[in-house]
Amino acid sequence: MRKIAVLTSGGDAPGMNAAVRAVVRAGIDLGMEVYGVERGFAGLLSDAPFRKMELGSVAGIIHRGGTILRTARAPEFFHKPVQEKAAQRLKEEGIGGLVVIGGDGSFRGAQALEEHGIKTIGVPATIDNDIPGTENTIGFDTAVNTVLDAINRLRDTATSHERIFVVEVMGRNNGYIALMAGLAGGAESIVVPEIEYDLDDICQRLLKGIARKKTHSIILVAEGAASAVEIGRAIEEKLDLETRVTVLGHIQRGGTPTAADRLLASRMGAAAARLLWEERSGLIVGIKGGVLSPVPMMEAFMSGRQFPRQLYDLALILAK
Repeated sequence: MRKIAVLTSGGDAPGMNAAVRAVVRAGIDLGMEVYGVERGFAGLLSDAPFRKMELGSVAGIIHRGGTILRTARAPEFFHKPVQEKAAQRLKEEGIGGLVVIGGDGSFRGAQALEEHGIKTIGVPATIDNDIPGTENTIGFDTAVNTVLDAINRLRDTATSHERIFVVEVMGRNNGYIALMAGLAGGAESIVVPEIEYDLDDICQRLLKGIARKKTHSIILVAEGAASAVEIGRAIEEKLDLETRVTVLGHIQRGGTPTAADRLLASRMGAAAARLLWEERSGLIVGIKGGVLSPVPMMEAFMSGRQFPRQLYDLALILAK
């Protein structure tokens, strides 16, 4: 493999830049030319030239959130003629391998390109941490810490005013951010898509806390499980307690990546470049037990990831 390309696709995640940096520098160290594709798969379909990446092209980006290659949605990419066009453009540029940094939707695009003769390696980068085949994804740790920082700040004002705060976090299809931030932040209740919530149970937990002189409470809600606004309104109606709602939104996507995300991205990006250099394809760079472990890309979207119910139960026990 002499020439490879790298792109970032789907929702941005803190640490993507660190992964791009690792792909570029590890690839150059292996003797390959590395090109950056801007705006994800949409960039493969445009007339914009690929960016030749040098060692200096990725200087000073390891600490930056977002992605210097930018990202965009390209729903049209899932039509076969469009995929053929993208693969043909890569071949015309002499590029035989592509590193795709993103989530399961991005990996579907990567698999389609592989079917058209382009070797592909996926690097899991999504704040949702919802990719089977890897214990952690790039950006998840930073997102959890962003939510945790918000909880810490809200708890100060919640205590001062003796209020209940309902905090809505990202997580359309899974509650990993809500669970881990809730466990680390001592949330009194955690609402996630994987477990049907009981409003009466949430209210009973609040009343038990008040009975033991608790002055405030934090309830975390994953956006895919319920509306924080509706839960807050229902609590006020049922208990006549002053409740405030905070929706964190896209603040969870941005910011400086944590050390954990920078390290994970650096390791995964370098491993992806080496896998292409070895002419391997159709894999994602997963991590299990702290060890990098390439797994078939099909695992990223053919099997569900088991929700850690034991951690959810532990969070409720410790928040009593």
